[in-house]
Amino acid sequence: MFRIKKLDIFIAKQFLLLFAGTFFICQFVLMMQFLWRYVDDLIGKGLSLTILAQFFWYMGLMLVPQALPLAILLSALIAFGNLGESSELTAIKAAGISLMQAFRSLIVTTLLIAGTSFLFENVIAPEANKSFGQLLLSMKQKNPELEIPEGIFYDGIPNCNLYVQKKDINTGKLYGVMIYRMTGSYEDAAIIFADSGMLQSTADKKHLLLTLYDGEWFENMRSQDVAGQANVPYRRETFGTKRIVLDFDGDFNLADASGIAANAKAKSLGRIYHDLDSIREYNDSIAHAFVDEARQLGMGEPLLEKKDSLKAVSKAEAADTDIDSIFARLTNDKKQQVMRVAFENARMMNNDLNMKSEYSRLLNRNERLHMIEGLDKITLPLSCIIFFFIGAPLGAIIRKGGLGVPVIISVIVFIIFYIFDNTGMKMAREDEWTVWFGKWLATAVLTPIAVFFTYKANNDSVVFNIDLYKNILSRMLGLRMKRNIVRKEVIIQDPAYEQDRDILQGVSRSVEAYSQEHKLLRWPNPIKVFFRPGDDHEIENINQVLEVAVEDLSYTKDKIILSELNKIPIMATHAHTRPFVRKELNIATGVILPLGIFFYFRMLRFRFRLYRDLHGVRSACGAIVDRINEAFVK
Repeated sequence: MFRIKKLDIFIAKQFLLLFAGTFFICQFVLMMQFLWRYVDDLIGKGLSLTILAQFFWYMGLMLVPQALPLAILLSALIAFGNLGESSELTAIKAAGISLMQAFRSLIVTTLLIAGTSFLFENVIAPEANKSFGQLLLSMKQKNPELEIPEGIFYDGIPNCNLYVQKKDINTGKLYGVMIYRMTGSYEDAAIIFADSGMLQSTADKKHLLLTLYDGEWFENMRSQDVAGQANVPYRRETFGTKRIVLDFDGDFNLADASGIAANAKAKSLGRIYHDLDSIREYNDSIAHAFVDEARQLGMGEPLLEKKDSLKAVSKAEAADTDIDSIFARLTNDKKQQVMRVAFENARMMNNDLNMKSEYSRLLNRNERLHMIEGLDKITLPLSCIIFFFIGAPLGAIIRKGGLGVPVIISVIVFIIFYIFDNTGMKMAREDEWTVWFGKWLATAVLTPIAVFFTYKANNDSVVFNIDLYKNILSRMLGLRMKRNIVRKEVIIQDPAYEQDRDILQGVSRSVEAYSQEHKLLRWPNPIKVFFRPGDDHEIENINQVLEVAVEDLSYTKDKIILSELNKIPIMATHAHTRPFVRKELNIATGVILPLGIFFYFRMLRFRFRLYRDLHGVRSACGAIVDRINEAFVK
């Protein structure tokens, strides 16, 4: 039965106090980063403090689910880092309480925070996204002279389409201006070209003053008097400077939110999966319509049934007609006419296919965006739990509190999560990856890391021991370790020189015999290396005997013997026969060809090195034996 203990309350209190502080820090950082994307929409618009307050309020609500995982990670790191640094964690373990038992209260707390994150994502965030999008659209429509894009038509001004080839942001001057101004319909449009111009709001914010330089004005003169005539007169005006007053309400007004409500970010999880059925059904109907239309265009008529076989036969006979011969009999004028018609038909077909392709891509993209947003509402709360099982074990392992090391580690972990999550989202959105793979990629990468750190922390295993990883890397790459025997300051008993001499002489004879018996410079059979047993215990026994003599002679005071001892190489007694001790690992390495090639050449390197080491052992042993005979044996 679960009972709340004083330790649970103590750890939960430590965590929640840190979580409250780190949450507001993370929220502030995310809001500042998010603000840079929309800073151009705020500057120079004359927005009131009420509108700005609404902007930051909705932004903060949108970013709460993203700030929660980072706050959990940072607060868990600091909390358990503080416990470890003050030796409180050691006292907890000494009392017989495991690390997982110490996690109990925080696991419950993290689950509650994850549930809160899901509620924000599913209930509050959709409304916040909808209100934020409506507010942002309204900001963009205020003072449109700052929002006119380059290279595309801007329709934010009533009854007017404005095209600007280039815009000077510093001076506000527009270059390459083209305007379609409509009073009633497209037939009544006035077309205006100008080399440059300026667009400014009037003092009452109710109109826009457009000043144009060096241009022309074309306008239909359609009226009720000439409405029935086939030829409609028009006027053309060339001007050096022209001022036009356009109707526009520059005051802040909320835009229509009907289009924003259809965005996936403005929907709850239930509505997303409800709308996905309608979206898929609509996409399928459009796809079937396009396919049927393509078949009709390809056959010249709808697909024929079995009863229409006579039509199919006559059509096939007509298809055997030599089109080139018919075309060759036409006159030049007819040929040009046929070519123009064919070119126009091909151009129309190409435009139609491009339009259908773009429309299909947009429909497919809309479906994927709904799926991405639906999975986001699950993966973000789940990341709260994953970040806790990364931060808390890491804090227990590192045992460093404060805002130094924990902040660095939190930033690194969050960057890894952000890169994988953002990359997966973009690839899924562009249909390069499946939506499930793209959105679960970050979770799939961080979950094994969380399990690894939790396991290591619970078992008090070494994770950040640099020497351990150096030794593993050295063994894998075959890096040599050198002896470093120095003269002892205090020697209680001198070495048994005569016994050591006999051992070294025996090692020299064994090494010589081993060198003659084993051809180390030959390339071994890969089948024997990876798939058959054949450990070399002989060289292992020789090395054990040699190390006994070296250990005893390391207590000598003789400088010559110490120098020769350091010349005896540290021999690798196994790597020259096969990569691993276990048979299963050797077989797996041999099956995986690139890995097997690497370890095979690594084994050849150890064979050549052992060949040189044996010569070095014989030379050093001979020098030590001669020195013992000279100085210590009468």
